[in-house]
Amino acid sequence: MREKFNVVISTLNSKYIHSSLAPWCLFAGIGVFGIDEICAKVVEGTVNEDIGGVAERIVKQSPNVVGLGCYIWNIEKIKQLVKLIKSSLPDCIIVLGGPEVSYNAENVLKSNSEVDYIISGEGELPFALLMNCLCKGDDVSKVPGLCYLNEGKALISKPYIHVKQPPSPYTEEYFAALNGRIAYLESSRGCPYSCAFCLSGRCGNARFFDIDRAEGEIIKLANSGAKTVKFVDRTFNANKNRADRIFKFIIDNYGENIPKGVCFHFEIAGDILDDGTISLLSTAPKGLIQLEIGLQSFNEKTLKAINRKTNVEKLKSNIQKLIENGNMHIHIDLIAGLPFEDMDSLKQSFNIAFKLNPNMLQFGFLKLLHGADMREKAEEYPCTYNPAPPYEVISTPWLSADEIKGLHQFEDALERLYNSGRFRRTVNYLLQASGKLPFDLFYDFATKTQINYNIPLDHYVTKVYEHFAAEPYVDKSVLRDEMVCDRLSTNSSGVLPKVLQVEDKLLKKVKAYLTQQYPQGEIKRSVAILYSKDRAVYVDYDKKDPVTEEYALKLVDNCWLQ
Repeated sequence: MREKFNVVISTLNSKYIHSSLAPWCLFAGIGVFGIDEICAKVVEGTVNEDIGGVAERIVKQSPNVVGLGCYIWNIEKIKQLVKLIKSSLPDCIIVLGGPEVSYNAENVLKSNSEVDYIISGEGELPFALLMNCLCKGDDVSKVPGLCYLNEGKALISKPYIHVKQPPSPYTEEYFAALNGRIAYLESSRGCPYSCAFCLSGRCGNARFFDIDRAEGEIIKLANSGAKTVKFVDRTFNANKNRADRIFKFIIDNYGENIPKGVCFHFEIAGDILDDGTISLLSTAPKGLIQLEIGLQSFNEKTLKAINRKTNVEKLKSNIQKLIENGNMHIHIDLIAGLPFEDMDSLKQSFNIAFKLNPNMLQFGFLKLLHGADMREKAEEYPCTYNPAPPYEVISTPWLSADEIKGLHQFEDALERLYNSGRFRRTVNYLLQASGKLPFDLFYDFATKTQINYNIPLDHYVTKVYEHFAAEPYVDKSVLRDEMVCDRLSTNSSGVLPKVLQVEDKLLKKVKAYLTQQYPQGEIKRSVAILYSKDRAVYVDYDKKDPVTEEYALKLVDNCWLQ
């Protein structure tokens, strides 16, 4: 019997909770296109664990070849991993793939002598064909998408795009390894848009997989133990009829073939939604569907410069309708550092987006990715950016380096005060009391407090209270009460930070009254007195709202005093 040719496929995820689909796509490709002598295994790791431990797990498999998926968040750790593998197995062949090397192959090959091959583009067929050649000792020059050095000369292939539907990655081995983590589902590839900052359009127009296959995979993933299933389709609703069919399939199967508590996440283009799709989505059980809608900017000149065709008014109207339905988590995002976007323009875009009242408003920073037009056509998109991954913008003709530094502080405040969901009532009160626009409120707080990124939550609560309590427009009693309500509804410990605690003998009487009038059984409860309202509030920590992820607050008048 011929000795097996061992192949390990690996990547480093950003967190343990994130599973990676790419290694399993390659694994499935070997299963369909590979020869029998090839024995493939997937070994996943994270960027947060000891790289030496990941290397040991890989080396333990005695691989002839190791294939590694490369992204902006893991490329530096991948390079370390390659060196460790080669030090233990000098004859092991290293193959890299993924977006971080697909459009930068020559530079990676010439600056990393341990790397033998790079596969540019989609890898299921090319990787399997390469393994076949290496196993049999055949010539590799005909493998599509393959890049390598030949006597010091770089032989670079254009990125490979599958013409036919690639094999499904959802094998028995995949489900055994998933272990309740976030699952990713791919029902199409490519994108109908050609945004200058993005790589999705480089993979060709949208190509849709068989819809019956997609529906079967939805059911499998929903029953895998994963609580969140994320569709990785770049513009899920590019084909309206197909999107509506899948939305309806998920809604119709919820509670039967799809277990309760499972959530599906989609990235969509908000301006191409019509009333029919919005009406369909309004019928989804609360928390079943999450929508991520990329805005990038509300500046028409900016959108045109980045090749983003957006009907801004339709976009705003559709987002408002989705949010008003109240049954879905809505995530929208803006990008700082785009052409023609100065501070005034960013403020305007942010304030418009904030007014829509999304569950999450992500404020990101432009990244100049290898292969994206904004990097390859530098003369059209002048800016300076960090040469190291993730290639984040440092300054532009419209934003100075100091302004971008301030925007990073602003982004941190936005994440903690708004996107965390822990200060929603507090923020609403502060906006109302101050009369400030949202951008100014977050920016002033962020730049004046200069809070350390790693500060514990209770210390952060103290900083928030102390900063705003000193503002002339704030009623300290109201501020304290709003922060108490925020804390109790979002933190099941039921313990208030010291800055919000008030020593009051009446609290014991209030608790006794509530226990008598509203027994909670075995459910944990927290109680507080709201002095600005002359009322009490209590929270029973039984179940969260699936959209807001809050526990229900219950207000009680001061009848216990009678």
